[in-house]
Amino acid sequence: MILHNFETKNSILNKFIAELRDVTIQKDSMRFRKNIERVGEVLSYELSKTLNYTPQTTVTPLGEKVIPLVTSDIVICSILRAGLPFHQGILNYFDDAENGFISAYRHHEGNSDDFEVIVNYFAAPDLEGKTLLLVDPMLATGRTLENVLKGLEGYGTPKEIHIVSVIGSEEGISYIDSVFPETTQLWIAAVDGKLNSKGYIIPGLGDAGDLAYGTKR
Repeated sequence: MILHNFETKNSILNKFIAELRDVTIQKDSMRFRKNIERVGEVLSYELSKTLNYTPQTTVTPLGEKVIPLVTSDIVICSILRAGLPFHQGILNYFDDAENGFISAYRHHEGNSDDFEVIVNYFAAPDLEGKTLLLVDPMLATGRTLENVLKGLEGYGTPKEIHIVSVIGSEEGISYIDSVFPETTQLWIAAVDGKLNSKGYIIPGLGDAGDLAYGTKR
C-alpha cells in the first residue's frame, strides 16, 4: 500500500485537524462537520494529482484553450454515518463522480471490549474498471474497511483503489496494508500511535459520528 500522510507536512490542514480534536471547539457540531468537509476537500486536491488526464479544448468568448482534464471514472463510496460530511467535501471536488454508501457499525456484545463489524446496507454503482475512493474518516482497527472490501466484491473490480481518511491508527494502517491490494493508496490527514481496549484511536477525537450528528442509543 502507498501511504500519503499529510501530518508530516505543514499546511492549513493542521488547523482543521486541531479544531476537530479540540474538546471545546468540537462541541459545535456544525463546525465539526464543516471541518471534516474541508479535510475532504484538501485530500481530494492532493489525490487529484495522481489521476488520469487528457488535454481537451475549451472555447472561451475570445478563443480556445487546451486544458488537461480528469478522465478517470470515479466512484466515491462512503461508510455511514461519520462519512457523510467527509463524502460531501470529496464530492465538492469530484462533482462528476458516481456515489455509493455503506452502513457499517461495531457490535459490542454485552458492552464488552470485543466487537464484530456488521455491514448490512450497500448502495453502489458498477465498479468495474473504475477509480474507487473508499471514504472512512476514522481508520481505527481497519476491520470495517476489510468487511467493506469483501462486500463490494460483487460490484466489479476497480481499476484502482484509494482510501481517504481523516485520522488513523498505526495498527489499523498496518492491518489494511495486509488485506488490500498492494497498489492501494491511502490518503490521510493524521496518524496516531495506538488504540484503547475498545478499539478507539488515542488521542483521536472521540466518536466522529456522534460529534457530527448527535449521540445514538
